Amino acid sequence: MRRFLLFILLVAFAVAGTGFWWLHHPLPQRAASGSAAAGATPGVLELEIEPGTTPRGVAAAAVAAGVETDPRLLYAWFRLSGKDRLIKAGNYEIPAGTTPFGLLQKLVRGEEALRAVTLVEGWTFRQFRAALDRDEALRHDTQGLADAAVMERLGRPGVAAEGRFFPDTYTFAKGTSDLAVLRRALHAMDRRLEAAWAQRSADTPLKSADEALILASIVEKETGRASDRGQIAGVFSNRLRTGMLLQTDPTVIYGMGERFDGNLRRRDLQADTPWNTYTRAGLPPTPIAMPGKASLIAAVQPERTQALYFVARGDGTSHFSPTLDEHNRAVNRYQRGQTAPQGQ
Repeated sequence: MRRFLLFILLVAFAVAGTGFWWLHHPLPQRAASGSAAAGATPGVLELEIEPGTTPRGVAAAAVAAGVETDPRLLYAWFRLSGKDRLIKAGNYEIPAGTTPFGLLQKLVRGEEALRAVTLVEGWTFRQFRAALDRDEALRHDTQGLADAAVMERLGRPGVAAEGRFFPDTYTFAKGTSDLAVLRRALHAMDRRLEAAWAQRSADTPLKSADEALILASIVEKETGRASDRGQIAGVFSNRLRTGMLLQTDPTVIYGMGERFDGNLRRRDLQADTPWNTYTRAGLPPTPIAMPGKASLIAAVQPERTQALYFVARGDGTSHFSPTLDEHNRAVNRYQRGQTAPQGQ
């Protein structure tokens, strides 16, 4: 009887040892092939778990994704762990070296594979939407919608989309709606703009946070070197105070839309649009791009300067002038032969 009990114990220890080894030993993976491998990271399997999938179905999905093991073993482990009902739906990546223990931990914690999309400072809303459309990991719920319809979906009917999204890198799980990314960027700009407006200078010529956003977008497009940003904002603030035309080329280019071919001509400066600050006084009706934090702060806290003009030197910096005579000399020096000098 003792020998039999000893045999049973030995078998139990062997089974337990084998089970422990299996739980902490990397799961073999078969190489992805064909369309399943398109866009996949080498050595990483992609596992998609739909909402409502049973633990048995999760085990089968892992094997179908490329995990080389008996799905019954995975299912048994899920059940024995007591966490089988805690597995979360989502899109997961299973890198080489993942153990059964690690796989279950990932699924229970909901550690989905994250992708990222970047909104670049100075981009227009059209450029941002194009970046979202190109991202294959997103669900494209806004594709084909006009900008106004997108803003309505985001709960901002009647608000112009331009400039309303904060430039940053946004992470998301595969299959996330592009509307979710847009909503996060929208709320991020709300917070950044509110914080900047609360820090505005007492003598700012700007009347509202929306005007600050418009000016910040112009500063963003006009700034070639970060060190000039505050002084550029100071020039435009001075012009707003004195009632001078802003005369900034990026607003003209924005108003031209797809008609702009990369070459701004004198006749373009004379062709009136709502955004042409050579023909219309004050700020344009909307932002012209997505400004970053530095431009938002510069717009509400411009550098104190006597300058009313600036012109690009050609090296990324600008030359600032308090008088038109000095400005014209700077134009002749730095932009001779150009038809549309910056900050004219």
